[in-house]
Amino acid sequence: MKTYVGHTVINKEQTIELLRQYHITPTQQRVDIALLILARHQHFAADDLLQTLNKDNPVVSKATIYNTLSLFVEKGLIRQVIVDPTKVFYDSNTLPHQHFYNIDSGELTDIENDDLSLAYFPNLPKGTCSAGLDIIIKVRNAL
Repeated sequence: MKTYVGHTVINKEQTIELLRQYHITPTQQRVDIALLILARHQHFAADDLLQTLNKDNPVVSKATIYNTLSLFVEKGLIRQVIVDPTKVFYDSNTLPHQHFYNIDSGELTDIENDDLSLAYFPNLPKGTCSAGLDIIIKVRNAL
């Protein structure tokens, strides 16, 4: 299986190839992190990733996690979703889509582009071009 459009990788060799395609040097720690986050489409926080990686044996520092995630975002391998100033998620699905954020559960879920339409998109400021669209619809559990 070799599907990199949605970044679904299943083994170390494919992960190394994908990192190289994004001009990321595949160090052991970067490969370990990428294997975990790119195995499926998912949303995760950096601290959750740190805990998962170091569950059995502390091998990756918090700084390494944050630096690696920043590099992956910068290179376009993953997306950063800022729900509010205190809550940042990372998204392994880089295909166009939007999100629901449940304030009560802290869960971020996808909204497919086909399920959302905009009646009007404003004119962009002169001399600019669109770099993307991020919509987060915040919800609460019904009483």
